[in-house]
Amino acid sequence: MKTVLNDKPWLWWILGGVFVAFAAVLPLLNLSIPGVLPGATYTPGTLQVLALALLFSSLALSYHLLFGTAGLLSFGHALYFAIGAYGLGIVLDRTDLTLVPAMGLVLAIAIVAAYLIGSLSLRVAGISFAMVTLAFAQAGNVLVRRNPSITGGEEGLRLQTEHVPDFLVGVLNTRNLYWVALALLVVVFVIVTVFESSRAGHVAAAVRENELRVRVLGLRPFVVKLVAFVIASALAALVGMVHLLLQSGAAPRSTSADFTLTLLVIVVLGGVGSRWGAIVGALVYTLLDQRLTALASSEWIESLPAVLRIPLSEPLFILGTLFILVVLFLPGGIAGAVRRIGPSRSFVPARDRIEEAE
Repeated sequence: MKTVLNDKPWLWWILGGVFVAFAAVLPLLNLSIPGVLPGATYTPGTLQVLALALLFSSLALSYHLLFGTAGLLSFGHALYFAIGAYGLGIVLDRTDLTLVPAMGLVLAIAIVAAYLIGSLSLRVAGISFAMVTLAFAQAGNVLVRRNPSITGGEEGLRLQTEHVPDFLVGVLNTRNLYWVALALLVVVFVIVTVFESSRAGHVAAAVRENELRVRVLGLRPFVVKLVAFVIASALAALVGMVHLLLQSGAAPRSTSADFTLTLLVIVVLGGVGSRWGAIVGALVYTLLDQRLTALASSEWIESLPAVLRIPLSEPLFILGTLFILVVLFLPGGIAGAVRRIGPSRSFVPARDRIEEAE
């Protein structure tokens, strides 16, 4: 099966289309998965969890473009997610713009911010780049927390719904927000795929493998890395805006470095360099995060001896343990485990990517 998929890549698109079609009709079905979903698939609570998983999939894809494709380890990707969420909330609160123009304005702001910050950050590489992006993200976190009159401070920012269409407001309309999250995932996936298949995408992959050789060939890695940085940041801002609508607000945690580390964990869990791996990793992580929280406060955990009850009552401890096990026993993540089932010819060496870019 694996060999057939490698020989005929269009089969992946067919499988993806089947997944999207199934996901689209899921809110109309009465399916239950005990221990995984909080209820039937048509209920608002379950749709909220599934929509959140789809948004994290889109966000993981944007980080995959940055880290998996271009090889840029950023600790500040959450900043652009926060620009989208807080930016849209502030624009809707302080102006008379309706939802779509407000989203366009915030997206333009995010693109400009990503271009300026990326132009500075990409002057360095490696761990220095990671630290610079972290510094910008921490600055954004301080601005959010220290300006409660604008951002709500530690309490977060509540969504003002006066200029939001009625079909996107309220618990009863969670189904519509789920479909918006699904449509966003499709858009983000297509954009990431188109970029990776383009000349710039081939150069970005070559830079990830051997930047010196790209320079020797006369190509400009800085420009390509900046393009990848801006696209990934713009996509993260889009996800932040939809997340604001889904959660009816924005929280300061979305600006923290911990949030970016969560994205890194998701990408590693799914498999670095794999688009569908990022999606699967996000789905698995989100469902685990939601269900482990319920498990941690269950009577079964409370009945255990203290030596087991204390660590198991912390969802982050369980997630951290799972992450360590994946790194140790599945170094390629979920995608790597599937890839090892059969022979794979999907890997394209850096040499071939450089030649295609030329």
